[in-house]
Amino acid sequence: MASRAVWKGQLRLSLVSIPVEIHSATKSGARVSFRQIHGPTGKRVRYEKTVPGVGPVDSKDILKGYELGDDEYLLLEPDEIDAIRLETKKTLELVQFVGLCDIPPLYYDRPYYVVPTDDLAEDAYRVVRDALRQETKVGLGQLTMRGKEYLCAIRPCGDGLLLETLHYADEIRNADPLFSSIEDDKAEEDLLSVATELIDRKTAPFDAAAFEDRYDTALRELIERKRKNRKTPRAKAGSDGDRPGGENVVDLMAALKESVKQSKSGGRRKKSGSADSGGGKKSA
Repeated sequence: MASRAVWKGQLRLSLVSIPVEIHSATKSGARVSFRQIHGPTGKRVRYEKTVPGVGPVDSKDILKGYELGDDEYLLLEPDEIDAIRLETKKTLELVQFVGLCDIPPLYYDRPYYVVPTDDLAEDAYRVVRDALRQETKVGLGQLTMRGKEYLCAIRPCGDGLLLETLHYADEIRNADPLFSSIEDDKAEEDLLSVATELIDRKTAPFDAAAFEDRYDTALRELIERKRKNRKTPRAKAGSDGDRPGGENVVDLMAALKESVKQSKSGGRRKKSGSADSGGGKKSA
């Protein structure tokens, strides 16, 4: 399946703007996943959005509520949130550069590939890539996608550029309360010597392919054994036509996909002057 861009816009370095697309660098569904099945009937467990005393509700009637305290919420219309204009919806400007190892690992969140949108953009794209590589620097900037503004780091990755979203400072938990009880005394020299020798012996270039998700492998082996066993219980979940008529029984994944579909169609109805180049998607 072809990769689909999660953001389209301009990568800007001073007065240079490069049309780019951002694609997720990780694959979803690469590991074993399960559906919830109702044991007595063998049917899939579905989810519905309900209100006490009302029952199932339509997604279009759901507003975002900001909690004020004492179970009181400030209600916001989707159009009010969507009307927030940020340049980072369609422009990722590199505003600062830091050393390759200057960002603590705990700040890193998710990786994405940044690619030029066409051949004309490749020359400027390569200049940015090679300059970062030569200076061993990481570029910092911000972009808005899926209803949130992200702090981002961009670095060379093979022939291209890798973008990694970063946590903001106020999202990082202070470690002092957790580490404060650990004594700051130095380790004994003989024990330290043995530990460093073991580290030296096991030091090698990083190769992710050398590691295997053994739990996932064991799950697949279990599933295969159960599949070959005719005595293994099976369930025929049925189609969507089995849903009770007139009820808003919504599968969670289907609801999320429909939310994404509606947000995209809503974006296309905007005038060209206010388009967000794919970066202003509403969150599901």
